[in-house]
Formats: sequence, structure tokens, C-alpha cells
Amino acid sequence: MTKKILLVAFAGLFVLPSFAPANGLNLNGLGSRAQGMGNAFVSIADDFSAVFWNPAGAAGFKQTTFGFFAGDLMPRTTYRFLIPEMSAEPFVDAKTKISHYLSFLAGYYKPIGDMIVLGLGIGTPSAQGVLWSGSDFSPLSNDVAYDWSSRIYMFTFTPMAAVKISDAISFGAALNINYGNWNRKLPGGSVILPTALGGAAVPLVMAPAPVDAGQYEELMNGWGIGVTLGLKIKPLDRLSVGLTVRTPSTVNFDGTASLSNLTLYGLPDSSGIERKLTWPLGIAGGVSFRPIDRLLLSADVQWTQWSKLVALRTTLANPVWAQLVDDLEPGRVTQSLNWRDTTQIRFGAEFALNPTTAFRAGYYRDPASGPDSAIDLSTRIDVLLPTFTGDAFTIGLGKTFGGLQLDFGLEYLAGHKRLDTPIFTSYISTIRAVVPSVSASYKF
Repeated sequence: MTKKILLVAFAGLFVLPSFAPANGLNLNGLGSRAQGMGNAFVSIADDFSAVFWNPAGAAGFKQTTFGFFAGDLMPRTTYRFLIPEMSAEPFVDAKTKISHYLSFLAGYYKPIGDMIVLGLGIGTPSAQGVLWSGSDFSPLSNDVAYDWSSRIYMFTFTPMAAVKISDAISFGAALNINYGNWNRKLPGGSVILPTALGGAAVPLVMAPAPVDAGQYEELMNGWGIGVTLGLKIKPLDRLSVGLTVRTPSTVNFDGTASLSNLTLYGLPDSSGIERKLTWPLGIAGGVSFRPIDRLLLSADVQWTQWSKLVALRTTLANPVWAQLVDDLEPGRVTQSLNWRDTTQIRFGAEFALNPTTAFRAGYYRDPASGPDSAIDLSTRIDVLLPTFTGDAFTIGLGKTFGGLQLDFGLEYLAGHKRLDTPIFTSYISTIRAVVPSVSASYKF
């Protein structure tokens, strides 16, 4: 297919998102107690967040349990675009606006006899994005302050069951029914418009000069299904080992893409759009130990198979839009990826100040699923959803009032600087994120 369009935005428009304050497409954890312990919770999983961490942990519940968690991810990203050969001053020097990406988890568990516990959870294993000031990026869009933002959410409805096989061994399984929401805005770029558009036997005639395509916006939703399996073993009263396996889940997104200025030239300003996005296989193992009655230590290792995301393919339903996209197959945009498998290491501690109050602290290292630096033009920094390796430090506090448990958590993530130097340009980006949270649960 010969080249029919020069649309700057398409260079990065259909790039798979990689979220800075998260493990690839996933949030790093749900539940304030787990957060306070550095999200090293797979071998513990003894509160209402078990449906997320390890469903086998619910097998130890002796009472009906209900709990709710709410967190607020507040990232701050900086971006500098330099052309050293032209000027020592940055062409773009931007900081994101203050934005909030709320996450939640609710869980309900009911013991059925002495061996089985049934549960139901609903939460957001993915909840993040970025919001820039359009004026900061106006030099890249003919001095027009277009919107630059992205937001992706995954809502998961999870029925589950846990079985106590023996005093030392428990098993759990959960069905994850996933609903995804994906929105993005950015400039459409410069486009060479057709003056005539015919069928396969009629050649496409191009206008002699490019025009501004206007604001690009993408709104998509989709469904997918996955499974979480969990195992918890207590070989000793003071020692616990846990294992969690999350199967891949492919969400079939579909929705609408629009370019605001195309109607000025007699072309449709929107098209149906479809894209598949797979949350890959994840395996997490952990161990926890009480050296003394008042102190609980934990450590987790989590591996995620991000290398399976080889390419991202986008289908445009409108035949005019399909012909305007330069790709090997008509109507399809293919983005090659250079993602890699990641392994997180997490550590946590909980110290009981008294029988009703506990203090927590933790640390984890979150490696980027995308390249640390540009391999080629296809792996340059995506300013809407950039990739960073980061270090996270957490603290937390818990207080019980009879059957009521209140927990508070606070996380600070410091992203490593990423230097991107393809050909003649340089990009420097950093990220910081603060995540406060609160949880409340009740046993009755």
C-alpha cells in the first residue's frame, strides 16, 4: 500500500501504554495493610484484600468479613525535549498537571462450614494515566494548545472460593471478569488530505500541502476474562508461604476515534476503532515469618510475562480512515513492541505497638516493562504513558476496634531518569508519585 498520509500523531498514537507508577499495565497493589508492608502480602492475605493477593488466604476466615479500600494515585511527570544542534534551551519543558487516579477494592467473604469460604470482590487492578498542560506542548503542534491526556481503568468483578485442605494447606480460585475503559487525547498532527477517493481500481489523488488534522480523541471500552489461583502453606505457626498465579486476560476494546478538523475538508471526523490488549501471565510467591510475637516480616517476588506483548494491532472501521493510514494491511495499524518480562522484589514489616495498634513499613523495586532507553524510533518515550524503573517506599498504620479494622497507607515512588537519544534529539523524563489510601473492614 503506497503512502497516502503524513500524520505525525500516528507515530505514537497507537503505542501500547506502559504505566510509570505500576507494574506494566497493573497497579502494584490493593489494600492499605498490604500497601503499608511494601505490597509483600502474597503469603499473608488474611484480610478482605485476599481476593486480589491470594484467594487461598480467605480459607482461614472464621467469620463473615466485609472490607473496602480506596487509594489515590497522584503522579507528577516532567518532560524535556532538546535539540542540542539547534539550541541549548529545551524545545519543550513540561510538567504534568495535578491529577488523581482513584482505585478501590471491596470484598465480601462467607464461611460455609469449617472448610470452605465463598467470596466476592470488585476492584480496579488498573487505574492510571497522565494529564499535561497543552500549552507546554504547543511547539509540537503549530503553537496550538491541544489536549494531551490519557486514562485507563480496569474494573474487575471476582467471584471466588477457598478451601482449607488441612490445618497447614489452603487453596483458592477466583474468576476475574474484567471491564476496561481507555481514553486518550493528543494532537492529530499534519495530514495530507486526498482530493479524490475511489475504490481499489481508482488511485488516490493527494492534495499538494498538509493541513492540521485537529484534536485527536479516542474512547474505548471492552471485556475480558481471567483466573487467579492461590496456594497458602503454613508449615510452622510462625512461618507462612504463598503462591499466586494470574492467567492472561485479553480485553477486546472497541469504541470511537475522532479528528476534529477533517470535516472542514469534507472527510468524516470519526471512525470506529478496535484493539486487543492482553494482561499477561503473572506469578507471585512470598514468605512471611514472625521472629517475635509483635513483629511480622514478609518478602515477595512477582514475575510478569510482558514479553508476550509482541505487537499491538488497531483496526479502523471507516474505509476513508483505513485508506489514510499507511500500513502493510489496509485498515490496520501495527505497533511493534520491545517489552520484556519483569521481576519485582518486595519487602515489608508490621510491628504491633499494642494489641490494637500496628505500625508498618516496606519497600519494593518496580522495573520498567519497556526499554530503559530508546532502541529505535518505535521505542521513544510516549509522553502520555511513559515507562520508568522506580523505587517505592511505604508506611502504614492499623487500628482495631472490636470487629472493626481501620488501616491507613502511604506510598512514595521515585522513578529513575530516562534518557532517550534517537538520532539527533534528546528526551529527559522523570516521575514522582504519591499514593495515600484508607481501608475499613468488619468481621461479624
